[in-house]
Amino acid sequence: MRTFFPSESGKESQLNALNPQSWLQVERGKLPKLPSNSSSSSIESLIKVPEPPVLPFFKPVDYVEVLAQIHEELELCPPEEQSNLYLLQFQVFRGLGEVKLMRRSLRAAWQKASSIHEKLIFGAWLKYEKQGEEHISDLLVTCDKCAHEFGPVDILTELPIDATVSSTHENISMNGNQISRNVSFRIEDEKIDCDRQKISSLSAPFHAMLNGCFSESLREDIDLSQNNITASGMRTINEFSMTGSLNEVPTHLLLEILVFANKFCCEKLKDACDRKLASLVSSREDAVELMEYALEENCPVLAASCLQVFLNDLPDCLNDSRVVEIFRGADKQQRLIMVGLASFSLYCLLSEVCMNLDPQSDKTACFLERLVDFSENDRQRMLAFHQLGCLRLFRKEYDEAKRLFEAALNAGHIYSVAGLARLSYIKGHKLWSYEKMSSVICSLTPLGWMYQERSLYCEGAKRWENLEKASELDPTLTYPYMYRAATLMRKQNVQAALAEINRVLGFKLALECLELRFCFYLALEDYQSAICDVQAILTLSPDYRMFEGRVAASQLRTLVREHVENWTTADCWLQLYDRWSSVDDIGSLSVIYQMLESDAAKGVLYFRQSLLLLRLNCPEAAMRSLQLARQHASSEHEKLVYEGWILYDTGHCEEGLSKAEESIEIKRSFEAFFLKAYALADSSQDPSCSSTVVSLLEDALKCPSDRLRKGQALNNLGSVYVDCAKLDLAADCYINALKIRHTRAHQGLARVHFLRNDKAAAYDEMTKLIENARNNASAYEKRSEYCDRELTKTDLEMVTRLDPLRVYPYRYRAAVLMDSHKEQEAIAELSRAIAFKADLHLLHLRAAFHEHTGDVMGALRDCRAALSVDPNHQEMLELHSRVNSHEP
Repeated sequence: MRTFFPSESGKESQLNALNPQSWLQVERGKLPKLPSNSSSSSIESLIKVPEPPVLPFFKPVDYVEVLAQIHEELELCPPEEQSNLYLLQFQVFRGLGEVKLMRRSLRAAWQKASSIHEKLIFGAWLKYEKQGEEHISDLLVTCDKCAHEFGPVDILTELPIDATVSSTHENISMNGNQISRNVSFRIEDEKIDCDRQKISSLSAPFHAMLNGCFSESLREDIDLSQNNITASGMRTINEFSMTGSLNEVPTHLLLEILVFANKFCCEKLKDACDRKLASLVSSREDAVELMEYALEENCPVLAASCLQVFLNDLPDCLNDSRVVEIFRGADKQQRLIMVGLASFSLYCLLSEVCMNLDPQSDKTACFLERLVDFSENDRQRMLAFHQLGCLRLFRKEYDEAKRLFEAALNAGHIYSVAGLARLSYIKGHKLWSYEKMSSVICSLTPLGWMYQERSLYCEGAKRWENLEKASELDPTLTYPYMYRAATLMRKQNVQAALAEINRVLGFKLALECLELRFCFYLALEDYQSAICDVQAILTLSPDYRMFEGRVAASQLRTLVREHVENWTTADCWLQLYDRWSSVDDIGSLSVIYQMLESDAAKGVLYFRQSLLLLRLNCPEAAMRSLQLARQHASSEHEKLVYEGWILYDTGHCEEGLSKAEESIEIKRSFEAFFLKAYALADSSQDPSCSSTVVSLLEDALKCPSDRLRKGQALNNLGSVYVDCAKLDLAADCYINALKIRHTRAHQGLARVHFLRNDKAAAYDEMTKLIENARNNASAYEKRSEYCDRELTKTDLEMVTRLDPLRVYPYRYRAAVLMDSHKEQEAIAELSRAIAFKADLHLLHLRAAFHEHTGDVMGALRDCRAALSVDPNHQEMLELHSRVNSHEP
């Protein structure tokens, strides 16, 4: 979900958004200065931290257990239930913030769809999740590869003609006389001559009327003027009775014939109209008009075709009141026609899209209400009740919110207790909220969010203690860092405040944390640092608004920029070189943002930006920058390189290689050779390709480029030489890279020292990287490989402090404990990280530990959860098979 529900509190005076008006409403370039002896109250006007929101997500207390249950059910359930299970798996991963795993679950739901409606819903959901990636499809077309992975579904093929519909009836006689072969139907002043038996074969009612006991069976002229069919319509029906097909028939006539066919139970004619109309739906206007007929006349093919148009037009179509009304007003029978048995999935998608558009709108509330109505089991009810409860809380509909959170809690969603505690606090019952959260903490395995929530209902040291515990249990929560940093800043403990906010920014580039640090720098009148942060924010989110959405970040940048020195293009390159060399990724982002305002070659700068964003684990922003690089390329060969990186980064390696080769054919360039070498080294399993990669990197180094990129090429070339055991050549590459200040080459050179059995030199080399790199968690982790056990333990503890999301330290410590026969402590070490990170390797190791200790059920649970993370991991599959054979 792209937007979160903001925090809600009755103590609004304590939770105001940051208020910039005191200094925004001044002349441009005249930001008010804080006096040197600023009081805590003047600083406080810039650094208030809002409460964390109650998130509208499915957040089970033991997500591993839930993933394991889902995996087991997927193994046993009938095919038609699989998509709903993958949807639940998607909701679990969404609560964990695992975007890649969310998309994989959606894709699995789409692949396992058992009906056309599920296929439409999950295909559209995937397309919605991948908004902005349409250019990838265009690029694949240029490589002669299918571009529309989730393109339009052929409704007519997916919903075949019902072979059970009878189309013939026996000829019968009456009173011993053969009935006349021909019959004429009179409509107003026109007469349409028809074959009696062909018309009678259209339906049982026609057969009875023309061949049975009715008086019309003896007539050769029958008046149909009162049956809402025109002469043109009847002629078309007659033609259909002869040929069995509808050719070029206008839409209005098809609709007329459809209603007539329904009235006279002409199933084959109705199906033909249904299909013909479905093939004509090409726009939202068509779909809005024809969906009404589809629902009224029970036309499933037409309804599916209209539904596909609506879903492929998300989110825009939900700004159309007519479309919203169709989804809002459909009764049970109409929903069955429109979406079959997939109502929950459909309204799950619609409610999510609406929450992203406007989380407090009436249409969001309506779709969530329908989601509650269509929930079929406790898991679905947990999600629906909780999401609707969050909406009611946001809209300050407190009594209804309480009822919904209680319903979610009763269904088993423990996280909904946070909503109940927040409501009680709003109503002035702070002690009840505290005790409620304490009860949850005491009765269950505690999680970080529980302590974070309880911290809101106490003050002073007790609050600080709860937030420390929250960070210990779940370091991904940003509120505890922000609260502690703001508190320290109010006490004018500047260095401690900055250190605290930098802790989280060291491993999680959260916009709200960058915003808070920006405010710190404003309060300190450190405008150079402030503009660095706001430019990083704008790189990540160009439309970002600060102070709870009241002020555009771009506006704040304009104001702050008047207080910093203007850099020339040369200054910018020097700054970029310095920051890149010191592994200051946020600083580098800021410099590039500033350079993009100049007349410099923008394609190159956007490409550098994308590299930094990938390093900062911001793949969506990185792809946006790559696309901008492509748009601003100064030549065809440069554009081809960026297209190659786009394809490579989205898993299309062969196509990426092809683009690199096309670029080289036009012009030999550093970036084209580098791309080809990188993609080839990463994709080829053939050891002999190393010589090709070396040749390509050498060609790259012969081409013009700046030292930043040449340092990277030398580093990569050194890695290839190491893999080929050519250590002297590798060392030369790394030393040359270091001469042009490619700081990361220290790591490669350390590896060379280690392979030469000089462990001390390797340790010293990594120490140089630690001293020179601003972001150095990975350097500590690598250095830990080059020292004795005690120093290794010290380095890995530092890694966990700097970046608690890195999993190797937990695995190492657990392995050491296991070697010391401290099995339960080893398992606890892994569980500490698994609680906030769904990582395959952690789950795999814990499963192995459980197997070793004889805990078959624990091992089986972790195997199943791990296979939910990666269903094709070979070692995990083997362990699962082995453990499964021992299950009692």
